[in-house]
Amino acid sequence: MPILNRAAELQDEVTEWRRYIHTRPELMYAVENTAAFVAEKLRAFGVDEVVTGIGRTGVVGLIRGKGEGRTVGLRADMDALPLTEITGKPWASETPGKMHACGHDGHTAMLLGAAKYLAETRNFNGNIAVIFQPAEEGGAGGDAMVKDGMMERFRIEEVYGMHNLPGLPVGQFAIRKGAIMAATDEFTVTIKGRGGHAAMPHTTIDPIAIGAQIVTNLQLIASRSANPLKSVVVSVTKFNGGNAYNVIPNDASFVGTVRTLDPEIRDLAERRFRQIVSGIAASHDAEADIQFHRNYPVTVNHADETEHAIAAASDIAGTANVIPNIDPMMGGEDFSYMLNARPGAFIFVGNGDTAGLHNPAYDFNDEAIAHGISYWVRLAEQRLNA
Repeated sequence: MPILNRAAELQDEVTEWRRYIHTRPELMYAVENTAAFVAEKLRAFGVDEVVTGIGRTGVVGLIRGKGEGRTVGLRADMDALPLTEITGKPWASETPGKMHACGHDGHTAMLLGAAKYLAETRNFNGNIAVIFQPAEEGGAGGDAMVKDGMMERFRIEEVYGMHNLPGLPVGQFAIRKGAIMAATDEFTVTIKGRGGHAAMPHTTIDPIAIGAQIVTNLQLIASRSANPLKSVVVSVTKFNGGNAYNVIPNDASFVGTVRTLDPEIRDLAERRFRQIVSGIAASHDAEADIQFHRNYPVTVNHADETEHAIAAASDIAGTANVIPNIDPMMGGEDFSYMLNARPGAFIFVGNGDTAGLHNPAYDFNDEAIAHGISYWVRLAEQRLNA
């Protein structure tokens, strides 16, 4: 089954929606205008129930089929990023310092297109819940919607997500069973020493020298503490200390992230992180203030639901254009919270040869729209006509 004819017919209209959203990016939970646009469209489509304010600013639309049955959730994210766009496109962001650099405008538009199709045809038994989520980019909007009782309120039994992937050709899909995206933990460390004259270091406790040792030794978590067959990334991304060339400061600080794909390795990484930081600081008579924040959990695809997603994608794209066992990625995704609450799967749709995600030159590829709509429709009809 190729791209749905109706999805192809909707291409131009959905592209207009996507570009409209792109010009008006909003961050985190402050997506009121985008959410209002989504809710207005859903009501215009004749969606049976449209509820706003789920997880603060999320929107859920319920489409009832021709007969009784289960409820399946389909999710898209709505928020943008705090970047200044450099694409120069006619539909570029009109808000300085904000842009859709991760394709959430495309995700939202594709799910709106699928909602329009499903509301027109209703060729399924049961209900489709179309979920439009705020604050994926660091705000845990998926967790907020789950904690707001979304799954129970709409009696969602399965939930599916989709994200565009630059570098994967348009018309292709990629997925895997199990861990597909990483847990994202963050840390801030302050080394408290004793400052003094740079020419008399023996009278100081140098927090910069101590911090440098710590940064280097943190790499031993991956190379010597973790099983080499298990993935772990420890990246220090900012180091601050001092403001004069001849003064050793009293303190220095650094921040970064830890990425893992396994709960046991996640625990190991945090434990060894704390031991290394505290141990090296103490060995130099310094103190270490450690703030270690566990952010998004691992995104884990359920086995049966992954097979359902592969079947739907294969019907649309052909088996040769579906990668069923893509390598996991060390980026994070808060759809993980929904997958912890209900069985489901997260799939990538090709965005073609474009700039990478979170890049100011990125733009969602509108040629992917019909493929995404067709996948959503096929998946919904398969799961609710089984």
